[in-house]
Amino acid sequence: MELRALRYFVTVAEELHFGRAAERLQIVQPAVSQQIARLERELGVRLLERNSRRVRLTPAGERVLAAAREALAAAARVRVVAGESVAGLRIGVASCITPRLDRALARLRESERRAEPRLVVLPVTARLDAVRDGELDLALVRGTLASTTLTVTPAWSEPLHAVLSREHPAVGKPTVSLHDLDPHGLYLPARDSDPPLHDAILAALPTAPSRPPAGDLLNAAFEVSRGGEAWTLIPAEQFAGSLPDRLLQVPFDPLMTVDGHVVTSPATPAPWVASYVAAFGD
Repeated sequence: MELRALRYFVTVAEELHFGRAAERLQIVQPAVSQQIARLERELGVRLLERNSRRVRLTPAGERVLAAAREALAAAARVRVVAGESVAGLRIGVASCITPRLDRALARLRESERRAEPRLVVLPVTARLDAVRDGELDLALVRGTLASTTLTVTPAWSEPLHAVLSREHPAVGKPTVSLHDLDPHGLYLPARDSDPPLHDAILAALPTAPSRPPAGDLLNAAFEVSRGGEAWTLIPAEQFAGSLPDRLLQVPFDPLMTVDGHVVTSPATPAPWVASYVAAFGD
């Protein structure tokens, strides 16, 4: 029995959709179907009931799902232990280096349990999948996040800032409030670019934005750079001073914040999780 087949089965069971599972796994759908069929033949039971409209777990599938998750977590633990002598630490991050990240890497290298971090840049969903599958030791995620298959530990709180063009009427103020900003000028990144951060920003707004989503945060910032009363919101550390000169980053008053989390596998020992949180915390 291959761990790959178990991973494919768990993904399909979580999505209850072969197409979405294939997208998460970044493989073609027929390969997922073949692995599930092979696993069912090997176990001699039907794991999934599927027709043209839906997929659902059989009673045997429910039992196997719990055991499969335990097996994948145990395999991840073996990988961690195997690498413990060299203390390599694979960290999933967004494509930006922030002062917090730079400071945390130094802390991890100098801590009692010394580690040599290796950064892996992935989109948020792929980051979480990689931790779940044991391909990353931890991931950093901002926003609203809960999981039944991962350990999500709050590590820091970060202000949200408004991003304005230098032509915006509010430029020159040390802080802005939502009353200073035209709600019709808001460019909000699409949810699929970063679901936890999108949900956290949306929860901080009194009304939903009227403009269509603008892709990821970089696309939203590009739209703002066109001028006028356009604006967007970003975590204060997201671009860490690397915004183009034609854009300004302005704090909100009253303060608006977003939480940052360290995400690990349930197999990761609690003292290790605590050391990661301490490294990335304020």
